[in-house]
Amino acid sequence: SPGGGRDGGVYTWEEVQSHSSRNDQWLVIDRKVYNITQWAKRHPGGFRVISHYAGEDATEAFTAFHPDLTFVRKFLKPLLIGELAATEPSQDRNKNAAIIRDFHSLRAQAESEGLFRARPLFFCLHLGHIVLLEALAWLMIWLWGTNWILTSLCAVMLATSQAGWLQHDFGHLSVFKKSRWNHLLHKFIIGHLKGASANWWNHRHFQHHAKPNIFRKDPDVNMLSVFVVGTTQPVEYGIKKIKHMPYNHQHQYFFLVGPPLLIPVFFHIQIMHTMISRHDWVDLVWSMSYYLRYFSCYIPLYGLFGSLALISFVRFLESHWFVWVTQMNHLPMDIDHEKHQDWLTMQLQATCNIEQSFFNDWFSGHLNFQIEHHLFPTMPRHNYHLVAPQVRALCEKHGIPYQMKTLRQGLVDIVKSLKNSGDLWLDAYLHK
Repeated sequence: SPGGGRDGGVYTWEEVQSHSSRNDQWLVIDRKVYNITQWAKRHPGGFRVISHYAGEDATEAFTAFHPDLTFVRKFLKPLLIGELAATEPSQDRNKNAAIIRDFHSLRAQAESEGLFRARPLFFCLHLGHIVLLEALAWLMIWLWGTNWILTSLCAVMLATSQAGWLQHDFGHLSVFKKSRWNHLLHKFIIGHLKGASANWWNHRHFQHHAKPNIFRKDPDVNMLSVFVVGTTQPVEYGIKKIKHMPYNHQHQYFFLVGPPLLIPVFFHIQIMHTMISRHDWVDLVWSMSYYLRYFSCYIPLYGLFGSLALISFVRFLESHWFVWVTQMNHLPMDIDHEKHQDWLTMQLQATCNIEQSFFNDWFSGHLNFQIEHHLFPTMPRHNYHLVAPQVRALCEKHGIPYQMKTLRQGLVDIVKSLKNSGDLWLDAYLHK
């Protein structure tokens, strides 16, 4: 059996948990023990996301991420090395058996009600309006000229096309039954329509879903020491006298560093570096097809430098939109080290919802239902509002807070949470 495990062996949780290093990784799915040490390097979702569950029960995450469990189990068979001892519980560490059981029933009910079935017309209309907006933006400049008003309107139309939200749907395999079609459309939208990389997005975003707001596992809370977040990290930095930035002012310089620079600078450099360093030539070709199309359309109208200025402004607008939408659901929530909690508890502590309205649904790509999206990442977004009442009832039953905010409050809480974290850092830095 892979990695030298005992074929058909019986193991305790203590034994499983001892295999959680980079070069020795076991995990448990439905009480079966698997040695994923070698497989992790070939895992389609990236080696990090599966490695985050080394030494743990990964049943809930396995179910959440894979729409076709029967197909995926074929890859598990060669990795099987045994099962948990009959005396061992099905859940490990701090995971609540009653919550796990009730959430499993809720998922089964959602499946029986058809909430995991997508409406193709919904996504076709979204793709159609993206293509239409991009065509109208170019046609407007071609017909009426490149004055400042038309150029600004063109940039807004390109930035609000919502291709970023649509690629998110295909990336989560929530549109087609066949994963290959989801992957193909994902590469087309994020590559040809946005100039980014599908594999880069998958490997980064799936980690966020697997372990949201958990340091060293969720890349979205890796702030590269530019910010300190949550209530734990600021105190740790303060006690250690770490001062890479004046963190007590981070709620102010956030407006200069976060929304303006994330997509046009940080993500752009990271995406290009990832594709080249990993020799991901397929994604690189998709990405280059975007820039070839864009410059072919706009250099004749603006020239080279004008086209570069326009695309930079578009990225600048997109970055503001993306940062505010994504951070209002997570940054004000609990951010801490690994706690080994069950799926429902972990996701609810790291996410909150924004009230439903036509504008909020459109503005956030239905990610105002962030709780439901994190609990059921492969569920089509047009069904989030249908499962939300059942999720809320389950949370009330088990005493788990289900946070719902207005859009204004969600945006304000981003700044408040940064200020609170900065104040905690300053107090620890000066007095501890």
